[in-house]
Amino acid sequence: MKISVIVPTYRRPQDLKRCLKSLNNQTRTADEILVIVRDIDTETWEFLENYEIESLPLHTVTVTIPGQVAALNIGLEEATGDIIAITDDDGAPRPQWLSRIEAHFLSDNRLGGVGGRDWMYVNNKLIEGDRKIIGKVQWFGRTIGNHHFGKGKPREVEILKGANMSYRRFAIGNKRFDERLLGTGAQVHNDLEFSLSIKKSGWKIIYDPFVEIDHYYGKRFDEDRRSQFDEIAWFNEVHNITLVLLEYLPSMRKIIFLIWTILIGTRKGFGFAQWLRFLPQEGRLVELSANKVTISQV
Repeated sequence: MKISVIVPTYRRPQDLKRCLKSLNNQTRTADEILVIVRDIDTETWEFLENYEIESLPLHTVTVTIPGQVAALNIGLEEATGDIIAITDDDGAPRPQWLSRIEAHFLSDNRLGGVGGRDWMYVNNKLIEGDRKIIGKVQWFGRTIGNHHFGKGKPREVEILKGANMSYRRFAIGNKRFDERLLGTGAQVHNDLEFSLSIKKSGWKIIYDPFVEIDHYYGKRFDEDRRSQFDEIAWFNEVHNITLVLLEYLPSMRKIIFLIWTILIGTRKGFGFAQWLRFLPQEGRLVELSANKVTISQV
């Protein structure tokens, strides 16, 4: 079984260096590692030109279109493995990452996807926690991630996280990451869309907490800065998750999801109930117009 690893990267050479070092320390070595680099990313190209490849089967691939979707799609086109493993440049897979991924796929030919825990570090501080429910879409459409808090035995899920996910090439087929997703960088929820699409095709997807990476949240260079509110990033995220769920959910659950979204919603996608709950305590004003909703600090 041949394994390809795809690592999209943009302007984070030190993160990439740590990621490549971790891939070099795998107990089961990758058969090929594809680093996807923007044509204008001079920092990364300079780093790679001077990088000691050692024994890594490293290949660089140039992408000219901004955004993670284009990078991942060109990676899928170039990858030749039976298994496609994906991690972020700010991820550092632990030594048995690939060996455990391979073992899962070898043990079950119905298995289309495997993901695991990302031990998440924010400002070099480990974010600890323990959750029982991982990677699920609830009956009314709310998504639950918690991939960085999973413990216990492997279990079936619906959603894998982009920093730590792998798929069987046969399950992928001609599927590609959805180009309708908005954003110029991270294009959030592209992992949600991809894993739900594989699941909807009838494949089994599992989450194993021992398929581990360390995930050092790196700086982003698009409108989505994670800790800083941005109206465009907020709009993109709400658009993307709504698009994905309306594609995935069956007819009756779509109706329930739309009703729940309008009446209740989430902290990021406000329904009426969430407006009443969160806006006063966060000091935000809601400005409604005929065409859009904007949120600004008081």
